Amino acid sequence: MERSAPKGFADKPLVLASRSPRRIALLNRLGLAFEVCPSEVDERAAEGEPPEVRAIAVARAKAQEVAQRFAERLVLGADTIVCLGDRVLGKPSNRAEAGAMLRALRGRWHKVITGLCLIAPGHPVWTASDKTRVRMADFSDAELERYLATAEPLDKAGAYAIQGDAGRFVEAIDGDYYNVVGLPLALLLRGLARYVAVDCVTIPPPPERFAQRRADA
Repeated sequence: MERSAPKGFADKPLVLASRSPRRIALLNRLGLAFEVCPSEVDERAAEGEPPEVRAIAVARAKAQEVAQRFAERLVLGADTIVCLGDRVLGKPSNRAEAGAMLRALRGRWHKVITGLCLIAPGHPVWTASDKTRVRMADFSDAELERYLATAEPLDKAGAYAIQGDAGRFVEAIDGDYYNVVGLPLALLLRGLARYVAVDCVTIPPPPERFAQRRADA
């Protein structure tokens, strides 16, 4: 059965409820028409909830807040969190905090979870989450200090960006590479397909060394 797009959506771009440069870059790589309207939601609102629940709750809150300003548009909210066991690692507030997070991740597996929410007029709200396991190398203190000297860690959950200088610290992943960047593209396209045709949208290949899932992770 052919899906019909929500009224007013077919000729209007998607609204991204985020100012994340990573998400903006990924949507651009998909070739989707969109505009950015950052949400003013406090991302700490769902603290204490299980990680998957928390990520979806924050993504939904972002989308709902922005959808109030764009009543006839399709709105995307997203939230990414990094978990080391039961501990959630947010965005470090300073270099010392970033260093502490990265030392905790060093030589270990951790999880990256992204919650997604799509809101469109006249349609049920769609939410989902994706999880990727990430193995950090046992990098040296000198390597860590060189990384901390860059501006990269301070606005990233878990204090690192797999697509940036920290990519060399990542030994392996089990799951979607783009989820670690901040937007699981395969999951997003499954959600968008509920509202608009995305058959012609192609997901770009990840870096070669992250292209294969780890079956033994």
